[in-house]
Amino acid sequence: MLRRMGAEAAFAVEEDEEAHVHSASIILKLRGMGIADRAVLKAIETVPRALFVPEKWRHHAYSDHELPIDCGQMMSAPTIVGLMTVSLDVSDRHSVLEIGTGSGYQSAILSRLARRVTTIDRFRKLVKAAELRWQHLGIRNITAIVGDGAQGWARQAPFDRVLVNAGCETPPVNLIAQLSDQGILIAPTGDGRGGQRLTLFQRIGRNVDTRDLGPSRFLPLVSGVAQSL
Repeated sequence: MLRRMGAEAAFAVEEDEEAHVHSASIILKLRGMGIADRAVLKAIETVPRALFVPEKWRHHAYSDHELPIDCGQMMSAPTIVGLMTVSLDVSDRHSVLEIGTGSGYQSAILSRLARRVTTIDRFRKLVKAAELRWQHLGIRNITAIVGDGAQGWARQAPFDRVLVNAGCETPPVNLIAQLSDQGILIAPTGDGRGGQRLTLFQRIGRNVDTRDLGPSRFLPLVSGVAQSL
């Protein structure tokens, strides 16, 4: 765990020369996918992915695959992170709500782009570990909450952007309702039978436009707060 790594080991993970080479390969792959937004690419390049990966899997940190993390959760592949981030179209004027903190990697990238990030996870263990990683990187514009992500965070709504890192069988109307006008929400939708699709929802007045961003594979969104972790 990061708590046991110590400052010197943590910095070694961040500053490892080989990690920079692997990070550059991710950037090239994202460019090959047509992702050319400089701010997004810089955010991905400057957040050390290896710092967010459990030690057991760190040698796979820059492979384009999802990776297991604590509490039975998964860390999305770099190209999925890039696609979701660029599609969210975040600027430094925006407040962002993230559902599913996980390792904290996606939160850290969003923090480089947004004015403020609020992230919710049902697992206290994940939130605490993510906070240590953000602290190590000097990130101060993320608020992490242990809570029921399915309910969003109405007390701070509306949000300009919402990112859901968990599968929703149907459009997440509770979360769409917490969008500002012209706000964008991205979530994996659909069930295992019909195939899961990454979907963009944009609230325009009383209407909601949708756009399909392609296939996805996320664990399902679970209501409630975990009692033991």
